[in-house]
Amino acid sequence: MIDQTHVQALYDCDVIDNRGEKIGSVKRVWLEDGTGKPMWAEVHTGLFGMKESFVPIQQGQVAGGAITVPVTKEQVKEAPSLHTSGDHMSDQEQEALYRHYGMRIPQAKTGEHDRLAGRGRGTGDAAEVTLSEEKLDVGTRSVETGRVRLVKHTVTEQRNVTVPVTHEEVRVVREPAEGSTGKAFADEQAEITLHREEPVVQKRTEAVERVRLEKDAVTEQKDIKGEVRKERVEVERDDEPRGRR
Repeated sequence: MIDQTHVQALYDCDVIDNRGEKIGSVKRVWLEDGTGKPMWAEVHTGLFGMKESFVPIQQGQVAGGAITVPVTKEQVKEAPSLHTSGDHMSDQEQEALYRHYGMRIPQAKTGEHDRLAGRGRGTGDAAEVTLSEEKLDVGTRSVETGRVRLVKHTVTEQRNVTVPVTHEEVRVVREPAEGSTGKAFADEQAEITLHREEPVVQKRTEAVERVRLEKDAVTEQKDIKGEVRKERVEVERDDEPRGRR
């Protein structure tokens, strides 16, 4: 059974018929004068939700963000269209709804009217609406931007190195002869062997340097732009010319 405690939870609820089919969504709730008991829900139905239909919710059940009512979707579609005056429903309008849904018209209804409790209207001296706005949730994800490799090649280059080398030269040394050591007037020769150094080139391989790749994380600031929606509220008065706020 739905009572006053459910009123706020009914706004924008999905309305489900007794066979589990969705009828539409609640846009206004009509309360009983004096008791404040929820009686009817004004539901947007039809193609693109352009039609407004009245659904009895006295015996409805609220659960899981939806209200299940004991009528069929077809009954709601065929319900009489009402042109309510202000926030009140006339006796004739109420009776038309009761008759359409095959409900008994309470005797207490004679001379009384249901009043509208909808978004933007309160049940006492206060009225309120709930404003919503979208927020940007910004995060990061890792993407591959490229790959870096170390590739080793062999190249040949010329090197000039100066090496000291030594060679022997001959010189003639003359000194007085003391005594006779050779044959006089006979052919004679003497010789020595000369030497010199020549450069010799040999190659050896040795490690001279190690090269490796390392990654560093660099943080920078980036500006992100996105469109968000927000709701604003305006105050309209029925006793002032339209266009004034």
